[in-house]
Order: sequence, then structure tokens, then C-alpha cells
Amino acid sequence: MSGTGDSLFSLQRRERIMDEVRGHGSVSVSEMATRLGVSELTIRRDINALAQQGLVTRVHGGATLRSSIEPGLTPGLAGHDPTLTKYTIGMVVPSLDYYWPAIVSGARAQATQLRARFLLRASTYDVRDNRKQVEALLNTPGMHGLIVAPATSGQEGIEMLRWLDSLPVPVVLAERRIRSAAAVQRLESVATDHAAGAAQAVRHLRAVGHERIGLLAHWHNPTSRFVRHGWRKALKSLGLPTDVADVDTTNFDGPDRERAMDDVLQTCKDTGTTALIVLSDPPALALEQHARDRGIRVPDDLALVAYDDEVARFGDPAISAVRPPKQFVGREAVNLLIARLDAGSSRPAHRVMLNPELHVRESSRPAVPVSAGATAPDTAQTPAAVPAAMPSPTRTEEDS
Repeated sequence: MSGTGDSLFSLQRRERIMDEVRGHGSVSVSEMATRLGVSELTIRRDINALAQQGLVTRVHGGATLRSSIEPGLTPGLAGHDPTLTKYTIGMVVPSLDYYWPAIVSGARAQATQLRARFLLRASTYDVRDNRKQVEALLNTPGMHGLIVAPATSGQEGIEMLRWLDSLPVPVVLAERRIRSAAAVQRLESVATDHAAGAAQAVRHLRAVGHERIGLLAHWHNPTSRFVRHGWRKALKSLGLPTDVADVDTTNFDGPDRERAMDDVLQTCKDTGTTALIVLSDPPALALEQHARDRGIRVPDDLALVAYDDEVARFGDPAISAVRPPKQFVGREAVNLLIARLDAGSSRPAHRVMLNPELHVRESSRPAVPVSAGATAPDTAQTPAAVPAAMPSPTRTEEDS
């Protein structure tokens, strides 16, 4: 094939890659290679070329839209053409680690599609820092509206919501609920229905044969109270026992980590709990590994469903998980903000809830006994079986 042909195909591939990045905020090397029928090396070369042109940022396994906080870029001006943009919008998130990057990615992708200039600031889970970062964006010339994920607990949280409601630009909360005690009128919001996600997990575990379904969550996690509410409500609606394991994971990160996990396993044994919903992926992975070390089989003795689905698939076995629609939270937040800016104050405030999805993997499939010499049946077509009683989580002689 001639060099001209190669060049043409390269341009077509790179256009497809850019379409994917603009549409979803990121692109996977392996997925694009499969989709376009070329090698992963070819896609990596295309991404390198696009990165050299300043169009994408290379990351492990793929690429993302360039960020306005990257070195060498004027804040907020990555890919910005003032002749093509109508609005400038800002976003403040409490972290650029776990959970939030996907929300930011979705928001940036949608802002790009709608030709809005997008500015990002990272904050913490502290109200005072939230306010500081919001004020910094408000001081940016030409700022039209904000997407914010503030701390909302306690009286400080109520005052924060009231302050945001009083700002001269429209504000949309991302992955935050508007507390009724704040009595605000103008604030809009988009959040995941975490209670519905927990209920999905309960119904799935019941369908594969479990009746005693517990919960493992960090009680100070902002998502925890919604997950717990959905879990308890689902247990009651299905007529399932509620005297099951309900354990805090606070000590999972401390020096007594192993003892804390032993306590969880013992609580499951004492209460007859045969399945756990775990918020979030890291404690689910840690507990799965610890259970295996203690001779407790997943899913045969203890089934697991994680809540988040960031890294649950890397478990051994892969862990089923409820996946919040993070990118769509970011996208819908931008949609709400742009719609308000287009329509003005006459548009009623929207408060949107998005449903998460349950991804079933090996950690919660029904345990089906296989007779000697028989072939294991397809669990998707086999009636569910109740897991056997859990062994005691004490150390064996081999462990000592």
C-alpha cells in the first residue's frame, strides 16, 4: 500500500479516536484496536500523534481530553476557541482521585460537545475550601455558571447550600442532594440513586438464593446512608431478615486491618449472613482476599457485591458490582446548566436522579454442586442454590 493510502487511513483512525474522546471523555487502546481492526500498537502510535498535537492526554491504556490544569496550558483554554463558545462554566469537585475523574470526564466531554469553555478546580471535603474554590471561579471573567460538589452535612452544609443558592450565576450540584432544611429554590442537582442501586444488589442476591444479606460500609462515607436506606428497604419489601451483618469498614485502613476483617467474617458467621453488599471496591477486594486466606470461599460460602465498580473486576474471583453512572452525572450536570443559561430564570429548577447498573460477575453467582465426573452446569441457566454454612474465620495450622 502506498504512503498516501497509509496517511489517509491514519487520518481516518485519528478522527475516529477524537470522536470517541469528545463523546466519552476518554478512549481505551484495546477497545479502539478491536473496533477498528488494527493492532494496539497502531492505536498507541495514533494517540501519541494526537498528544503531540495537543489534542489528547496519554494515560495508561488510552487517552483523555486535555485538561485545563495540565502544565503548559492556560487554565481553561485547552482547545478553547472564543469564536465558537457561548458560555464559560466552572466545576469544583472534592477530589481528582477515585470516583470523581469519571464525573469530570463526562462533564468536560459534554461541555466540549456543547461548545462551552470548561474550567476545573479541585477542592477537598471541607466546606471552607469548597467556598474558596467557588469564589476563585466566580472571579474568573465571563463566568456564566457553576457545577459544584460541596460538603452538605451538618449546619455548615446547610449554610453552604444557601450561599450557593444566592450566587449571581446558576449552580448545579453534582452527586449531591439538596437538603430540604436548606429551603433553597434556585439550586439544581443531578445525583445517582444509590438507594435504588443497593436495592438492585439485594434483589440479585435474593434471586441467586440468599436470604441473609448484610451490608459492609464506611459509615462516614457520604454515599453510605443512601445505600443503607436502599438495602434495608429492599430487605423489608422482600420479607428478608434484617438481623444480619451491618458493619463499619472504618478500621479496614488502620493497623488492626486483619482483625477488623476477621471480625466481619465472624459477624457473618454469627448472624448467618451468606452475602454482603460492600461499599466500596477497595474493602470488597480486601475482604475477598482475606476470606480466601481464612479458607472461606467466594461465592460458595460468602457472596459479595461491591458498590462503585472502579476496580471490582480485578478480584479473584471477579466481584459483582453496582456501577453509578458517573460520566452521565457529569454530562447531565452540564446539560442542566446550559439549559438554565439558555432559558433563563423562567425555567423551573430540575433535580435529577440517575439509576446505577448492576454488573454480575463470579463473586455472586449461585454455588451449584457438581457430582464427580460431571460437567459444571451453566449457572445462568441453573436454579440458584443457597450457599453452605460459612466456616469459622480462625487461622488454620497452615496459616500460623
